[in-house]
Amino acid sequence: MNFGGVIENVMTREEFPLEKAREILKNETIAVIGYGVQGPGQSLNLRDNGFNVIVGQREGKTYDKAVADGWIPGKTLFSIEEAAERGTIVMCLLSDAAVMSVWPTLQKHLKPGNALYFSHGFAITWNDRTGCVPAKDIDVIMVAPKGSGTSLRTMFLEGRGLNSSYAVYQDATGRAMDRTLALGIGIGSGYLFETTFQREATSDLTGERGSLMGAIQGLLLAQYEVLREHGHTPSEAFNETVEELTQSLMPLFAKNGMDWMYANCSTTAQRGALDWFPRFHDAVKPVMEWLYLSVKSGIEAQISIDSNSKPDYRVGLEKELKAMRESEMWQTAVTVRKLRPENN
Repeated sequence: MNFGGVIENVMTREEFPLEKAREILKNETIAVIGYGVQGPGQSLNLRDNGFNVIVGQREGKTYDKAVADGWIPGKTLFSIEEAAERGTIVMCLLSDAAVMSVWPTLQKHLKPGNALYFSHGFAITWNDRTGCVPAKDIDVIMVAPKGSGTSLRTMFLEGRGLNSSYAVYQDATGRAMDRTLALGIGIGSGYLFETTFQREATSDLTGERGSLMGAIQGLLLAQYEVLREHGHTPSEAFNETVEELTQSLMPLFAKNGMDWMYANCSTTAQRGALDWFPRFHDAVKPVMEWLYLSVKSGIEAQISIDSNSKPDYRVGLEKELKAMRESEMWQTAVTVRKLRPENN
């Protein structure tokens, strides 16, 4: 397909139908390791699509959730070790920090000809830091949904698909690509975009720290603070910073593009936006370049590894999220959301 003049490989469900995926994986036992963020959506979609799926999860609240979702202890729900031993395709859907801690155990159960599957390139891309170095006699593959596991499941139940990227890192069997695409279709992907482990991991970490989460929070907070410091009320500052963006403008440029949104705004808004976006671009691009190099060099991976491996990580995380949640801007958001027409 042509993306702005660049041709990329994209697989569709029409080209690779579900029946073909089932045929390719008919003799496989798919062991989903981890039932946290991606595990439920991917495993349930695979099960509903008719594949042979089992789940590996340590006992606890997450294990109980798997039972509630219909996985049967001793039949389709096992310990991580037993599921990995039973699987011919081992889908490692643990968090990056958990992958590191489980890897010494997991790799013992990977047999020649097995496939090791990830939904994020982190562990393999920075395996000099994570220690996740797979044996040469297994396939190492990836399908990375472009959204949360919850979205993957919700869209599947609605009869839609969530787009994913896919990659083959190591093809030991000659079947790695077929396995990858079959799994991509099986988990409920829409379009499948070809990538590499390194590109997926680097772009993913850059996006999370940049425009998807980190940069957007920093930008919104800066504008909100400037408006407040110059005498604007909390509701006015929030409406002009966040509410109009998320409720009015984002749907417009998500559907038809930024130029279309500009064309359908007032002439005053058009002129101001066209004059000021180059200034923001020039100010922000050096920060984005710094961010990208920090990701590509492995610095960000190491920061994540060090932070997420601390025994009190969850306690520190909750403090940071609590501070954000209780900030004036996001407390104002609670009231503003209640005043939306659909809530009255």
